[in-house]
Amino acid sequence: QVQLVESGGGLVQTGGSLRLSCAASGRIFRWLTMGWFRQAPGKDREFVAAQTWSSTTTDYADSVEGRFTISRDNARNSAYLQMNSLNPEDTAIYYCAAYDALRGGYSRGRQADYWGQGTQVTVSS
Repeated sequence: QVQLVESGGGLVQTGGSLRLSCAASGRIFRWLTMGWFRQAPGKDREFVAAQTWSSTTTDYADSVEGRFTISRDNARNSAYLQMNSLNPEDTAIYYCAAYDALRGGYSRGRQADYWGQGTQVTVSS
């Protein structure tokens, strides 16, 4: 099975920045569309961003468009989420996710196939 390991979460003040990293293993990275989700306490998990292996398709949730940037380094089997202009509403557990081309691939409304353990992002005011 694909394994996803996240890092980079932490505590930051309003207006600050964080960069999350996700290392993938167990699957040829080219076959994976990488994504990020988040879940705040008491709320459902929500889509944040996704990017195909060639970076030709990139999607963002409206709430993060213009502030967050997803990227990937295929040579390192890694994906990243650069988060700028953070506000308390961004506080959540952030999950790295992957869509496997062999299982149907990526679409905005489709559940991801693999998940990381989550990393906490807390934005203080």
